[in-house]
Amino acid sequence: EVMDETRRVTEALCHHERLLLHGLVLPNVGSPRANLDAMEALVTRHRISAWKTFTHFPDAFGDPGTAWWLDDHDPSLPQVGEAFLEKAVELGVPRVCTHKGLSSGSPFASPQDVGRAARKHPEVSFIVYHSGFEVDFVEGPYSRSTRNVGINRLITSMRQAGVGPNENVYAELGSTWWNVMRDPTQAAHVLGKLLRYVGEDNVLWGTDCLFYGSPQAQIQALRAFHITEAFQERYRYPRLTRETKAKILGLNAVRLYGVDPITVP
Repeated sequence: EVMDETRRVTEALCHHERLLLHGLVLPNVGSPRANLDAMEALVTRHRISAWKTFTHFPDAFGDPGTAWWLDDHDPSLPQVGEAFLEKAVELGVPRVCTHKGLSSGSPFASPQDVGRAARKHPEVSFIVYHSGFEVDFVEGPYSRSTRNVGINRLITSMRQAGVGPNENVYAELGSTWWNVMRDPTQAAHVLGKLLRYVGEDNVLWGTDCLFYGSPQAQIQALRAFHITEAFQERYRYPRLTRETKAKILGLNAVRLYGVDPITVP
């Protein structure tokens, strides 16, 4: 009901149908069969553009040890990831937005499962919300000693699975950019690593402005930000051009979701 009302109000105010809705899926809670049926019912009733998942639910919310993985690599946990991904493809909505990072101490919010799942399902787009960022780790360059912390976990997962830049893994910046934009060095490492390893076509804008208020400061910070030539040379980070920023701020997302951007001369 909330989704329907939000769509009605948005379309009435904006006179277009570009509001995209995500369907929440918690495949490890309740009956696996019932969850798959609920996905089908949701697609039938609503225009769902992607699925939103939390592999660390309810582990991080008062029920320790109960979680799941996208790739079902842990036999001690519910084996629901593969069935969920197959159902998403079957229903014609092969976009999975998965919360990774900002873990509240839960190990199951790690993006370690993303690479294997993406390798097995090249037909699915995996949008990694927060990109694996953790507030208690200061982001620096990707290295052997730091490969299993923070955003580096996502990079490691992709590299080990043989998933390259600009393939079917996407990195989303909600809350991540809000946290690092005050620290230019950390911000440069975050954007530099994601652009290098995930790809300049696969970094997606996000603000989580529901929590932080107007996103204008975040937008201005990104528009003004640059990665220094020293960092480009030392860490092989790409130059943050106006064209790259335009991709991050929206062009990558409209391509992913099949939306025609409004262009006015």
